[in-house]
This record gives sequence, structure tokens and C-alpha cells, in this order.
Amino acid sequence: MGDDSEWMKLPIDQKCEHKVWKARLNGYEEALKLFNRIEDEKSPEWGKYLGLLKKFVTDSNAVAQLKGLEAALAYIKNAHVAGKTSGEVVSGVVSKVFNQPKARAKELGSDICLMYMEIERAEVVQDELIKGLDNKNPKIVVTCIETLRKALSEFGSKIITLKPVVKVLPKQFESREKAVRDEAKLLAVEIYKWIRDALRPPLQGINSVQLKELEEEWVKLPTTAPKQSRFLRSQQALKAKFEQQQAAGGDEADGDNDDEPAPQVDPYELLEAVEILSKLPKDFYDKIEAKKWQERKEALEAVEILAKNPKLENGDFGDLVRALRKVIGKDANVMLVTLAAKCVAGLAAGLRKKFGTYAGHVVPTILEKFKEKKPQVVLALQEAIDAIFLTTTLQNISEDVLGVMENKNPSIKQQASLFLARSFCHCTQATLPKSMLKAFCPAFLKQVNDSAPEVRDAAYEALGTAMKVVGEKAVNPFLADLDKLKLDKVRIAISISIIVINISVFSLSSIYSMSLSLVSLGGPPKKGKPASAPSAKGKKCPETKEFVETELSIEVCEERSAAVLPASCMQLLDSANWKERLASMEEFQKAVEQMDKSEMPCQALVRMLAKKPGWKETNFQVMQMKLHIVGLIAQKGSFSKTSAFVVLDGLVDKIGDVKCGGKAKEGLTATAEACSLPWTAEQVVSMVFAQKNPKNQAETLNWLANAMKEFGFAGINVKGFINNVKTALGATNPAVRTAAITLLGVMYLYMGAPLRMFFEDEKPALLKQIDDEFEKMQGQSPPTAFRGAKKGGAEEDGEEADEQEEDGGGAPDVMDLLPRTDISDKITQDMVDKIGDKNWKIRKEGLDEVAAVISEAKFIQPSIGELPMALKGRLNDSNKILVQQTLTILQQIAVAMGPALKQHVKNLGMPIITVLGDGKTNVRAAAMTTLQAWVEQTGMKDWLEGEDLSEELKRENPFLRQEVLGWLAEKLPTMRTVPSDLMLCVPYLYSCLEDRNGDVRKKAQDALPIFMMHLGYEKMLKATGKLKPASKEPVSALLEKARAVMPAKLAPPPGKAGAAKSISGGAPALPVALYLVMMLFLCFLSCSDVSVLSCKPPHFSPLSRCQGVLGKKALVTKATAKDEEDRSGVIFILVPNGKEQRIKEEKGLKVLKWNFQTPRDEYVDQLKTQMSTCFARWLQDELFHASDFQRQVKAIGVMGERMEDELEGTVSCLDLILKWFTLRFFETNSTVLMKVLEYLKLLFPTLSRENYHLNEYEASSFIPYLILKVGESKDVVRKDVRAILTMLCKVYPASKVFPFLMDGTKSKNSKQRAECLEELGCLIENYGMNVCQPTPAKSLKEIAVHIGDRDNSVRNAALNTVLAVYNVCGDQVYKLIGNLSEKEMSMLEERVKRSAKKTPAAAPPSARQAAERERPQREHPSNPNATFMRKPAHQARAQNAIREHSHPSIPKEFQLDLDMIENDHTRVSELPDLVQHKLDELLEPITMPEPKIRSVSPHFDDLHNSTASTINFVISQVASGDINTSIQALAQLFSMESLARESSMGVLKDLMHGLITLMLDARVEDIEDGQQLIRSVNLLVVRVLEKSDQTNILSALLVLLQDSLTTSSGSPMFSELVMKCLWRMIRFLPETINSINLDRILLDVHNFMKVFPKEKLKQLKSDVPHRTLKTLLHTLCKLTGAKILDHMSMIENKNDSELEAHLRRVVKHSGNFSGMKSDRGTEKGQDDRMSKAKVSDILSEIFKKIGSKENTKEGLTELYEYKQNYSDADLEPFLRNTSQFFQSYVERGLRMIESEREGKGRIQPSSTGTNPERLKWNSTQKFKLPLNGEEMKPAVYYERLKILRQRQGLENNSRGDSGLMRPITSLLSKPSVASSTDMLQSKLSQLKESRESHFQQEQSHSHSPTRCSSPSANLDDLKKRLERIKSNRQ
Repeated sequence: MGDDSEWMKLPIDQKCEHKVWKARLNGYEEALKLFNRIEDEKSPEWGKYLGLLKKFVTDSNAVAQLKGLEAALAYIKNAHVAGKTSGEVVSGVVSKVFNQPKARAKELGSDICLMYMEIERAEVVQDELIKGLDNKNPKIVVTCIETLRKALSEFGSKIITLKPVVKVLPKQFESREKAVRDEAKLLAVEIYKWIRDALRPPLQGINSVQLKELEEEWVKLPTTAPKQSRFLRSQQALKAKFEQQQAAGGDEADGDNDDEPAPQVDPYELLEAVEILSKLPKDFYDKIEAKKWQERKEALEAVEILAKNPKLENGDFGDLVRALRKVIGKDANVMLVTLAAKCVAGLAAGLRKKFGTYAGHVVPTILEKFKEKKPQVVLALQEAIDAIFLTTTLQNISEDVLGVMENKNPSIKQQASLFLARSFCHCTQATLPKSMLKAFCPAFLKQVNDSAPEVRDAAYEALGTAMKVVGEKAVNPFLADLDKLKLDKVRIAISISIIVINISVFSLSSIYSMSLSLVSLGGPPKKGKPASAPSAKGKKCPETKEFVETELSIEVCEERSAAVLPASCMQLLDSANWKERLASMEEFQKAVEQMDKSEMPCQALVRMLAKKPGWKETNFQVMQMKLHIVGLIAQKGSFSKTSAFVVLDGLVDKIGDVKCGGKAKEGLTATAEACSLPWTAEQVVSMVFAQKNPKNQAETLNWLANAMKEFGFAGINVKGFINNVKTALGATNPAVRTAAITLLGVMYLYMGAPLRMFFEDEKPALLKQIDDEFEKMQGQSPPTAFRGAKKGGAEEDGEEADEQEEDGGGAPDVMDLLPRTDISDKITQDMVDKIGDKNWKIRKEGLDEVAAVISEAKFIQPSIGELPMALKGRLNDSNKILVQQTLTILQQIAVAMGPALKQHVKNLGMPIITVLGDGKTNVRAAAMTTLQAWVEQTGMKDWLEGEDLSEELKRENPFLRQEVLGWLAEKLPTMRTVPSDLMLCVPYLYSCLEDRNGDVRKKAQDALPIFMMHLGYEKMLKATGKLKPASKEPVSALLEKARAVMPAKLAPPPGKAGAAKSISGGAPALPVALYLVMMLFLCFLSCSDVSVLSCKPPHFSPLSRCQGVLGKKALVTKATAKDEEDRSGVIFILVPNGKEQRIKEEKGLKVLKWNFQTPRDEYVDQLKTQMSTCFARWLQDELFHASDFQRQVKAIGVMGERMEDELEGTVSCLDLILKWFTLRFFETNSTVLMKVLEYLKLLFPTLSRENYHLNEYEASSFIPYLILKVGESKDVVRKDVRAILTMLCKVYPASKVFPFLMDGTKSKNSKQRAECLEELGCLIENYGMNVCQPTPAKSLKEIAVHIGDRDNSVRNAALNTVLAVYNVCGDQVYKLIGNLSEKEMSMLEERVKRSAKKTPAAAPPSARQAAERERPQREHPSNPNATFMRKPAHQARAQNAIREHSHPSIPKEFQLDLDMIENDHTRVSELPDLVQHKLDELLEPITMPEPKIRSVSPHFDDLHNSTASTINFVISQVASGDINTSIQALAQLFSMESLARESSMGVLKDLMHGLITLMLDARVEDIEDGQQLIRSVNLLVVRVLEKSDQTNILSALLVLLQDSLTTSSGSPMFSELVMKCLWRMIRFLPETINSINLDRILLDVHNFMKVFPKEKLKQLKSDVPHRTLKTLLHTLCKLTGAKILDHMSMIENKNDSELEAHLRRVVKHSGNFSGMKSDRGTEKGQDDRMSKAKVSDILSEIFKKIGSKENTKEGLTELYEYKQNYSDADLEPFLRNTSQFFQSYVERGLRMIESEREGKGRIQPSSTGTNPERLKWNSTQKFKLPLNGEEMKPAVYYERLKILRQRQGLENNSRGDSGLMRPITSLLSKPSVASSTDMLQSKLSQLKESRESHFQQEQSHSHSPTRCSSPSANLDDLKKRLERIKSNRQ
């Protein structure tokens, strides 16, 4: 008891491992209670018992063990971590429990095993149980078998893997213990329930008595498939469904409701592979060559015995297959041929897909051997070739079969067709595509007409089988030329093919004869019956069979014609008088027009037309009528090809006639519509080239080119046309050649670039013409066909469209049309022996010969003899140079052979993968290049099928593994589906994850998500069950990680659902007679069910069939919806600081710097890696799609569509987007390039509007590569690139673009040099000399070098650029460009002189015209086509003069560098503070020295520019770091009304946004004087509202309100403050209405209402925005009345505008109230208003003419005459809003007209009475920029600021004068969002204009001319003021 009390105190876990069995028993009991009590399966308590569980089940005491088993079962059932113990616990159960005598212990042990299976450890348990079968104790074996049987019965064959169980089952039948044999028998019965007959082959070797007993038991089993009754933890949803079915009615729910049908088990998979190569007799190869046939027979019999093994292990069977092939092909003993054929059949059946490597070598030999007539030989050959077909694909052997179908031996042709018929039975619509039918059907049609009946019957059978598989609709187009009788035989063959597939009991001949007799009784199936019953669905299917007509004799034709034509018409047809013939034709035409289609005997009528004189008619009028009637007959009647043959000769003969050619073409078009264009065109072209009339040939080709556009390209015999076109290209007549080139251009629209390959042998001059024609068609899409579709309904059109899409858009595959050479006869045995020689030099010689043969042939057929085996040997050559040469030859073969290369993938392609393991980098690189070339031709599917790829990965070569895994990771994402054999690679992928080599591990980890994308997570996780325990956990963790980044699978192409639907319902309905025949043999046969083709019992329930189809549709819809959902999310993922991190990595050289001549793979890989974190996976896949450029085009389109919505994401990924674009610049695909440029033209204006500026990292990785494309040969590309460069300067400083362009001038491409020089000139014209970096002198010296370039365009561009500099800085350009040669200097001087001569002719246009010229850019700021085009020099200078107002060039030391201010705030803060309170002294009036009347002071320009710089300095204070300084600076600027009014809408919008945001910022209150600051801001807002241009500020507030309401994250207080500002503006509208541009305001309101319609506006939380808008519109209507409706000129589609409707309602409403008051004064003022309106219209027209460049003089003359007639006319309203410059121009023009008319000549200016405006006109040209760089003191600029303030009327001047000096304000321009640079330029423009105005005022008031001679007279006074300024600032 003392001992008991000792262990009773121990915790449970210690009791369980105590030495005393009672303690353990007690521990197990308490543990059992504890395990049942713990509810949390993840409780830490479970971990204490993890290591004890095995002791629970292996306890040495039987009593304790029993309780331990119960506790263990409870633990496994409830604990989350129990799965970790599965291996050791089950092993303990098998060894220590299953041998116990107690049944309860065995039962608990079995339950533990099943519970482990339930918690997802089935494979581990199964492996331990199978190990237990080898135990010597029969009790353990019996219990293991019993447990396996229970597991299979409960969990089913999906959970229990049957292959290893079946493998060990036969051994159990051999056991001595009866209990073991009986249990094995029960297990075999259970297995049979699940896999049925697949179990028979593995058990064929057991005792016959046992097998018989099994057969008896199997017969007793029910036919229904068993169901899973116990479910895994992951199958709980399925469990619930099962329980629900059981509750609903048990068996009633059986059958059709399973989501997943039971998997079909292939008996082959259950067999063990046998290795036979080592078992071959040692002397086999000697005996097979022996002269005695008996020895050869012995060798073959040995192989036959080995080949009977149902499953063979893979190996190198090449030598054995070659030996067997030699016997089949050359042995004269037919018995040996039979034996060899059986051996081949056995090898093919045993190796299956692995035999596909050798199929191409054996099939041609077997087909040729079908010439043997002995039945036993033919039967053996049939078995062999049928077995071979199952190892390969139809496409791989198609060339060989088609080759023998032209053979002269009828037996060979017959057997080839029969073989194809049998092969078609194994095909589906997917494996028998239209491309295969195109190849086979013409061959069958030839055999249908063969003289041998057996050949014809075989062809019928093949056609019938093909029609059964793919449906009649797919085959009918190829049977157009078959007559009715032959078509009926094909239809009979359809039904026979069904019986052949499904019924093996009855002979073919008996069924054929019975069917034929019944069909002859019942007649053939009726035409027009639906070919597919389910697809018809109540609609009448269109006819697919064309109208066939036999040829009629002339007598019959006359008889039939007489019945429908007037007698007079018939009599006069051949009259000698042309007038009578003409009358006859007129009657003929009337009769034809009145005939019905059913009554019209077309052939008879056209034969009457062809009756003498027929087509030799000499009178053109009669001939025209004849041709017209032909067209009518073809259009209205049932016009057959027989009738067409009658008329085509005449039509072709007259097509070149001047008078009748048009009618002939109409007749040909009508014929083509009736008989199809392909047939008509083929006949016409052959006829016309049989003639020698060049006119007819040219016109025929022209007609054909036009007809192709009208009818489309479907069905055109391209080969035939190409041959005829080549004939035409060689014609001597130029018209024929031109027509042929035009026809080629049309064909290019449909066929694309590969069409050129057919004409590479033409002469260079002709080839250039063809290329020019192709270039014209570049980028165009083929027109939509509108002819030739009248015979089918809309349904047929749709189906045809689907088919065309499936076949590749309906265009012919050009690779199929290429003439290919058969080089098999050139690959001689001598050449093959050389390649295999021991001497490497001879081997190289052999390889050189092969390369020469392939190069000479250019395009080759897939039959290349013994070459594959020879080249395969060289891939393992010890000489690496020969290996590389072999790889080069394989690349040649890939290009030359094209898609037919697929049949060589296994025997020649897989060895290429082996070379990837070579130790030399260059060899591996060559192998990868070769591999990519092969995959480009073959696709990936063939490489993934079979075990070959997994065998390669099995090799433990690190180089091979990393190359193959990298290749798979690249290619697999582009595939929609993969073969199931890819699963074979997974174990080796897992081993690569733990490889010693780090690169292999990385590649494996990269490939893991790609494999998972196709195979699924569940399958891959299940595959880890076979790993070692140490490997399983890390691999599972990697799988979880890969699952998170698994890419989305590509969506199935559109039309797949339709394909599935057509498979399920594509079988034709059978005639009643045939149906009765089949009813005799089968009780019921649903011939429209797809099960007919798959050899399964048919189902008859219409409901189940409908459910099946609907289920398929639902699946497709679900997949599509998922795909759409995947793509509906964001395309750019915002990664915090992602771009900054990338910049940091590149600066730190952690990644490759984006700088290359051509992009290497590592750059592409790096970009992919960077994009993977911030691009949607599907978008990245599309962007990097390797083969389909259309995917890239669509991806760019999506990026463009979502640019506005995802602007923030676009900016965050901008560097990656631009880098991806640079890669596209190195490609030749013009479609992608144009799409890229289109996107860029949208991107940069958008960035500009958002005030985003490119950083150096983005610019340097993009701009150099963009400049490469400026030298593109295509004009459209160059134009777009120039436009993009212009836009680029808005988001990146022009001064920084300049060096990139300078680098571009060093290119070897002359176009690039010229364009870069032109762009440099544009930059200098636009931005001045400061743009030249690093210095103007250095830049210009480099530019001037190009004046001596050899290329004329480069010289001109360089001269134009230097001339642009000359226009800016004058003669100083000669100093800057340095020394030039005499010749170059003379060229420059000549260019300068020529431009100077043109200057007077180009008078500078008015400022109003300049504003109008800029208006389109402002109205459409994002117009992608807006570009700065190069102008002639004189135009450039004229525009430069205008741009001086808005783009003045300022000396560098005084220029405001906005980029510097934005990037370096410290420098701005270092500037001296602007002291606002001490500026009064600066504003005192200063007496300026008056200049001479005829000259301008040379210092005046300096003074002006310095003043402008001072204003810049004031503006710069806005960007100060001190907020008080910024507010004071803004207040200072907006205190000057004239400056404030120049603020654009964009500037005001940004300013108001900033100010309101500042007022709402809660942090402002926390700072010192925060409340005072808010009050200052409030006052500043009021000042901005009052002083700014009322149109701009009102427009800015409306846009701001719209943005604030649109942004969901915005503060409601922000919108409220904006509306308060609007209310204030509305309150002052009565005073400001005359100065507001109502057109612009209404446009903004219209845009607002488009974004926020009335309903949407009412849905907002607050109704204040709605009321604000209504108040604004009501006030405007109240102030302007009905005239408000005239101010909607800027709104497009104003009738659709909600605004117009609202305004009309308001006007109508206000009109009702004001109507009474206004009626009284209406009559009185009506005449006045009418006259005023008339006057206003006249003056408006006159001023429009003055404002236009062309009609200026005319306008001035009309204005002068108008003023003479109406001296009291008021011009003030028309001049009020114009600039002072325009006003002076008008006044000057009027005075000149007056002086000319009065004969006073030119007006001489006087010293006192001269109008100052004239001086302004003469002086505007003289302002030049100071380039001396002289630094001036600050005092001078303060003085200038004071002068400017005085001029603006801010001091002593009256307010009335300022109205005349208002700057240009275009009332019709749409506001553009301006940057701070725009604001500066607007200020400077205003300053220049005011300077000129003041200057002229001083001249007009000048009384002392001598004062201007001393410009520095008041120097002392200026110095004193400077001192005062300094003291005040201190």
C-alpha cells in the first residue's frame, strides 16, 4: 500500500510511464477521462502525451494495454497534434496489438488505424499495414488485411491507394495459412467493387481454382458502384451531404448526385513494370541479321515472349525497334514479318506513351508493308499500327499517313484509310481539330473517286467516322464537291461507325448490307435536318449542302427557256440586226426580273445567253445587257457551278473591256455569292492566266482584291493564289504587276507578315514595292465581310465565327502553306556514318553537311530519316564544339520544320534537356536557346507528357535541375491546362527543395507556386506523404508559403463551353431505317449521347442529360466569374516606400542598374521580381506573355483605362511601368509599340495635371530609351515620340531633358541625330538659353559639329537649332559655337540671311491671336496628339516674339528655379525675409528719364528684367518655410489687383485648397498665435475672392467643390467652407456680372452636374450643395434673363445637358412673373434692341476679321468705313476686354488707312502729338535679353518694383486708367490647371505689357528730349534710397 500511495500522488503523464503496471493502468484510465474532457483540440495539455502515445499501445501488460489502446484512440480523435505520431503508433499497433489473442485489442488497434486515416494520415497507415503483410506471424498478416479491407470499404478508393495493395495481393493467395488466403479473397472482392475489371490482369497469375472462386464471388456483387461511408476531417461538407441523402430516403439519392464520380482505374497502372532489355538473348542482334530464317525466327520468338508482359520498364529500345522495323520492311519471309509486327505491338502496348519516341520510325514502314495481301500479315500489321497510335498523336504521324495515301497500290491506300477510321474512333473534337481535317479530307475525297471499290469503301468509312466524331458541320465544307450518291454513302458510314465503336459482336459487312437495303427502301435522310438534336432547339438549321446540277443538253435548255421567255425573245436572240438583239435582251431582262426562284431554270437561261453570237457579241450595248442579266440570274436563281462554268469564260473575257468591264465584275461578284468566292476565284484566275491579255489579268486581280474585302478570306486557296501572283509579278505589263502587288496588300491584311516569306526570292526592286505596300497596310484591320453569308442564318454565322476563332481567327495558318522540301533522301547513310565516326573532324564534316542541307531546303518536311538518332548521339559528344554545333543544327531544324516538329520531341527534344546539365556555361546557354526555339514551334504539352521530363529531373545534376526548373517556372504560367504526367515531377521538385546547391533550392521554391497553380494544393500536399519524416515538415511549410503567392490560373479561352456543349450534342440524328436496324441489336441506343464515342452504356433520361449540360455550363460560368473576380481588383498594389526602396537598392548596387545597350535576361528577370510585389499577378503574366503580343496590348489597354481610378498606384509603380516600356522599345512589334506610345501620351498629361514630377531614377531609366525611338523609320512613331518628349518637359525639367537629347545626337542612326537636333532647337525656342546644359557654349559647340554631317537632314537640323539660338541671343551665337570651317560657316550665314529675309513677311500676330492659338491646348490639356511640330525659321521667330509675353528668359542668377525650391526647402528659407511694412517708400513715384522719340534706352531691357526677377523673388517667399512669411507674400501679391487678376483658375484652385485646408488644420491652434494666423488666412481668402479675376475664382471654387464632394475621405467642413466662399461670390454677382465669362462658368456647372446629376446630388448627406448650385443658377438667370441660354457655346451636346433643361425651367418661371412688367416697354424698345443687336453683329464680324491673321487688313478697312458711316458708334464694349497692344494696333491701322485715303502718305511722328501706340509697334521687336551676366544690386530691383506698382495704378494713378491696360483674357478659353511656373509667366507677361504702356505714356508727355540722353542723371538719388532701404531692413 505504501507503494500504491507513492504512485497515486504522481501526475497522470508520469503514471503512464511508471514501472508498476497498476500505476500505468490507473494512468491510462485517468488519461482517458482527461482526453474526453479537454474541448480545445489545440490545448497545450496534448503536448505532454505526444511522446508517450506509442507506450500506450505497446504496453507489456495485456490489461493495461487494453486501457492504453482506449486512451490512445481518444487522444487521436481529439488532439490536433495526433497526426505527428501516426508512423510510430501504427507500427506499434501492427507489431504488438495485432498479434494479441484478445479480439477487443485487435478491434481497438484496427480502430486506431482507421482514426489515423480519418485525420488525414491514410498513406502512412497504409504503408505500415502493407509492411505488416511481410510479418512471419500469420495473425498479424490476417489482421492487417482485414484492416485494409475495412479501410477500403469505409473510405473508398479515393483515399486508399490501390496500386500498392494490388501489387502485394497475389502473394497473399500463395500463403500456407488458410485464414490469410480467405482474408485475401475477401479483400479482392472488396477491391473488385471499386475498380471492377481492372483487377483481373494483376490476378491472372494466381491459382486457377482461387481465380474461379473469385469469379463466382464477383458475379454475385451488385452492379451499382459503392459509396464512401466514412469521411476525412477535410470532407465534412461531403459527410453532411451524405447524411442528408441517407435521411431523405437512402438509396433514392444514389446515382447521379455525386459531385465527383468514382475514378476510373487503369489496369495498366496496377501492374508492375518488367525490365526486358537485359533479358534479350546475347546474340539477338547477330541472329536477327542471320541469313537463315530459322535463326531470325528464334530471335523474334524470344522478343515476342518478353513483349507479352503487359507493362514494360522504360529504357533505350532504339536498337531493338530498328531491328524489328528492318524485318518488317525488308524481310521476304511473311511469317517473320508477322512475328516482328506482333513484337512491335507488344512493345507499344507495354511501353505506352514511352513508345511514342519510336513511332515515327516504324509507322511509315508498316504502312508501306500493307501491300502484302495475306490476311495474317495484314492483321498483325493492323494490330501493330493500332497499338502504336495509342502511344502517340494523330498529328505526329499525319505526314506519314498522308504520304502513303497517294501510293499507287490500292491495298496500301485502303489500309491507310481504315487505320485512320480506327484512329478517329479514339479521338474527340479536341484531338481531331479542323487543321487535321483540312489535311485528311482532300485525300479521302480523292480516294472516293478511286477505281478500286475497297479503297472507296475505306474512304467512306473514314469520312463517316470523322463526321461522327466532330459533327457534320465541321466536315461538310470539305465535301462540297461530292455528288448526292456519294454523300449518302458517307451518311451510311456514319451509322456504321457508331456500330463499329459500340458493337463488337456483329460483323461490319452484315450490318452494312442491312443498312444499305433499308436505306434504299426508306430513301436517304432528308436534306436540312438538324445535325445535332440538342443544339437545334426548335430552330431550323441552315442548309450546309450546296445546290448541285447536272449538265443539260442544248435541246433541253431551249425547251425550258421557251417555257419562261417570250417567243419573240427566243427568236431574236441570234438575229443579225443588233437592234433586234438588244430588244431581245430587254425582254429577257424583264422576264428574269419577274421570275420566282423556284421557276427559274438558271442553266437553261445562261446557255441561251451563250448561244451564238454568245460572248463574242460585237455590240457593246447588247453585251452590257447580257452581262447584267448574268448577274441577275446568279442573284435571283439557284445558280450552280454547272451554270457558272457556262458564263465564266465570257465574264473573264470582258473584264478588261472599257465599256463592259464594270458589268463583268458585277457578274463575277454575283457568281461568287452564289458559288462561293474561293471556287469562283480559283476558276477565274486559272482562266485569265491561260489568256495573254494583260488588261484582263490586271482587272481580274483588281476585282479579286476588292472581292476579298467584301467576302472575307475564309476558304481561299492561298497556295494557288500565291503561285498566280508570282506569275503576275513576273509579267512584263506594269499594270499587271501593280494589280498583283495591290492584291498582296489585301492578302497581307488577313495573313500578316509571314506572307512575305513566299516572295523572298523575288528581285530586290520588286520586293521593295511589296514591302512598301505591306507598310501601307500596317496597323490596319481587315474590313468586315458583308457578302457571301446569305445562305446561312444568324445562328450559322455565329457558329462559323466560333469555329474561325477556334482555328485562329479564320486566317489560314501560313506555316501550313509554306512549300516544304523532303530531305529524307539527302540524309544518306554515308552522312549518318560520318556523324557517328570516331574522328571528331569527320564528325564535324558530317554535321556541316547536315547544316548545309537544311539551309538549302529552307523549309523541310518532318521525315528526316536516320538523322534524329545520329544527332542525339552528338549531343553527348566529348567535343563541346560539336555539341554546340549540333544544338545550332537543332535550332535550324526547329525553324525549318515548323509545328510538325512535335513528332521529334521525345526522341530528339528530350536529349536537349540533358545537355542543360553540362558544366560549361556557354553550352548550357546554347541548349536553353535551342530548347526555347523548339518549344516555340511545338508548344509545351508534348514535353510534359510521359515520364521523360521527370526522368531528367531525377538526375542529381545541379545545373540541369536549376535550368529545367527555371524553364518550367517561365513556361507553365502561360498554359491553361497541363498533362497529368506533370505530377510525376513533383517528388523530384521536393528533392530539389532540399538540394545542397542554393541555386537549385531557389529555383525549386520559385517553381513551387507554378506547379501548385496547375496541380492544386491538395494534390501536392498529398504527395508529401511519401517523403521522409525529416523532409516532410519543411516541405509542407514551403507549400503553405507558396500557397499564399500562388498565381491565378489562366482562364479558358472563350468558346470552350461551346465546344463542350457540341461534344455532348454533336452526333447526327439517324434515319429511321438505320434506327430500326440498331434496335434489333441493341435495346436502346441514344446516338446523340457522347457516351457513344466513349464506348460506355448510353443513358436515356432526358432530364439527366439536360442536367449534365447545365452542369457543364455552370462550371464554365463559375470559372469565368472567378476569373473576372480575379481581374476586377486593383492592378497596382500600393507598397509603402516601395519606390524609395527600389531607388535605394539601385544606388547601393544591390540590383542591376537599369543601363544597357540591349536588355539581357537578367534585367528582365529583375524587373519581373520587382513587379511581382506591386502588380496584380494576372497583369504581370499578361505583360510578360511570351508568345501572344495581343495579351500585352490588352494589358496596356487595361492600364490606360484604370489610370484615373488608380492614379496613386500608377505613380507608386511608375518606375516599373516605364522600365517595362523600355523593354518594348527593343522589340519589333509595331502594334505593341503604338499601344505603349498611346499610353504614354495619356500618362504624362495626367501626371502634369497632378503636379507630379519625375525623379532622376525614373527619368534616367526611361528617357534614353525613348530617345532611341525618335529615330524610328515610321513617321507615325517619330511623331508620337516627339509629342511625348514635349509632354515630358511638363513633368521633368527641360534643362535635364537637354543632356539626354545631346547624347542622342551621338547615335549612328542619322534619323535619330536629326530628330534630336530638331528637339533641341524646340527646347531652346521654348525655354531659352538656360536650358542648355552644362553650359550654352559647350552644348552649342557639340551641336555645331553636326553642321558638317554627311546626312542632309542632320545638317539642316543642326542649322535650324543654331538658328533658334541666334533668334534668342543674336550675333553672340558665333562666339558660342566656336570655330567652324569656312564651308560650315558660310552655310550658317546663308541660313541666317534667308531667315532674316523672311522675317518682315511674318508680322507678329496680335496677342488675341496668340491666345486663340493656345486655346486648343488649354481646352484639351490631355490631348494625346498635341505636339510641338517644327516650324520654319521665320515662323519660329514670330512665335518666339509672342512667347516673350509668357516665357521671358531671365539671367540664370535671377531666375526662380521652382524645382530647386521644391527639392531643397532650406535654400528658400535662407533668402532674406520680405518686410511688408517698409515697402511704402519703394512705392513713391519716381521721375523716369524720358527716352528719345525714335529710340529706346539700352538700359530699359535690363531694368525690366531685373524688375521681373524681383517679382519672382517676392513670389518665392510663398514657398518659404515660415508660414507667416508665406501669408504676407500672398497678401502682398493679391493686394495688387492687376497681378491678382492674372492668376489662372488652376493656381486659384490650388491656393484656395491650401488656404482652406490650413484653416481646418487642428494643429494650427496648438501653435503660438494660432488664432491670429487663422484670422490672417481668413482675410487673405476674402482678398483673393475680391481681387482675383471673377471668372477664374468662381470656376476654381466650383471645381474645388466638385473634387471635395467626389473624395470620400474629404472633410465635410472643407466642402462647407468652399460653399461659403461661393455664397459670398453669389452675393456680389450683381456688381461683377459684367466681368464674368458666363460661357466658362456654365461649362464648369455643366461638368459639375455631369459628375453629380440631380438624383446623385440629392443623395448626399447634406442638401446644401444642391441649394448652392440652384442659387447660383437662379442668380445668373435673374441677372441676365433669357440671354443666359446663349452662353452655352462651350458645352458639347448641350441638348443632352441637364443644365440646359434646368436653365430653361428657371427662365420660363422668371418670365411668368416679369411678363406683365416687360410687356409695357416691349413695343417701345423693340426697334432699338433690334437695331442694337444688328449693330452688335456687324461689329462682331468686323473684329473677328481683325483678329484673324488672313483677314486683318480687310477687317480694318471695314471698321474704318463703318466709323465713317456711323461716327457715333460705340466701340468700347468690343475693346474693353482686349489688350493694350491690340487696341494700339487697331488705332494705328485706322490712322494708316485714313492717311492713305487722304493722300498724306506715311504719318510722321511729332515730338508732342504722337500716339504712343505707334512707338510700341516699332519697339516690340527690339527687346533683347541681356547676356553679359552682369550682377546688379538689390536696390535696383526694389526701385523697379516701385516703378511697376506706380504703373499699375497702385499709387497716384486713377483706377479708371487701369481698365485699359488689362492683359489678354480669352473669354472663350477653357481654364487649365496651371503650375507655379505658369503663375510666374502670367505675371511677367503682364509686366512686359505694362512696361510698354508706361514707356509710351512717358514719350507722349515728353517736353524735354534731352533728358533721355542721360540715363544715370538721378544716380545719387538712387544711392540715397538704397541706403534708406538697408537701414530699414536692419
